[in-house]
Amino acid sequence: MGRIIYWTLVRTAIVIPALLFLFESIDYKFWWIIAIMAVYGVIIHPAVIQYKLFMETNKEIINNTLCSSCKHFDKSAVLCMKHDKHPTVDSLPCEGMHWELKESYYEEENHSR
Repeated sequence: MGRIIYWTLVRTAIVIPALLFLFESIDYKFWWIIAIMAVYGVIIHPAVIQYKLFMETNKEIINNTLCSSCKHFDKSAVLCMKHDKHPTVDSLPCEGMHWELKESYYEEENHSR
């Protein structure tokens, strides 16, 4: 997830000076249209696509592993906070030794029934 934010910031840092440069050379009414299209097309849309790919790639880890119900698991980064490692479908960072049930996970399971 950090990679998505990093590249969004890099694209923003490139688009803003480019738009300011264009402000001097393009008519004001067209500049707004170009600015909106550039912000959406270069900053927002790629970030949304990267986020969807991130969620699709990590869907099985987030939903179907032992880590997903552990209190040390950070769903937004797909990271074991205790061991500072990314779990995979085939391997858990702690091998299940430091697994602790997330309290909210138990409550979510009871409310869904």
